[in-house]
Amino acid sequence: MKYKYILFDLDGTLTDPFEGITKCFKYALDYFGISAKQEDLTPVIGPPLIDSFCNFYGFDEEKGWRAVAKYRERFETVGWQENKLLDSVPEMLADLKNDNRVLTLATSKPIVYAKKIIEKFDIARYFDYAIGAEIGGKKGTKPEIVEKALKTLS
Repeated sequence: MKYKYILFDLDGTLTDPFEGITKCFKYALDYFGISAKQEDLTPVIGPPLIDSFCNFYGFDEEKGWRAVAKYRERFETVGWQENKLLDSVPEMLADLKNDNRVLTLATSKPIVYAKKIIEKFDIARYFDYAIGAEIGGKKGTKPEIVEKALKTLS
């Protein structure tokens, strides 16, 4: 079966975000006096940041949002650039576009950062749509992002 519409996540699907996410998360934890090893922070990759600060470190919502702001302080300048493009991604995306597929980036990462990352690696040109979380406090869980992407495609 040949699918016309294909949704892609960013982190872990198109790029390896380990270095940028874990260094930024550690930066925020350090600010709050919490020591963590970068290699132990793999579980924070994927869920919305606020959830990781609250669920893994017991932050209340107010402190969690302050931690998210601290995380983004580093991510906005250097963290987003620490992504690494996974092998063969450009070729795969080019093949799909050449086969007339409609490609949509659907990530719970804030869209402003996601767009910077796909532009950095020159893969933005393959996507018909890019859907992601908004920075203004909306979590942008994966189900919310997928629903938004599907509505965009319909």
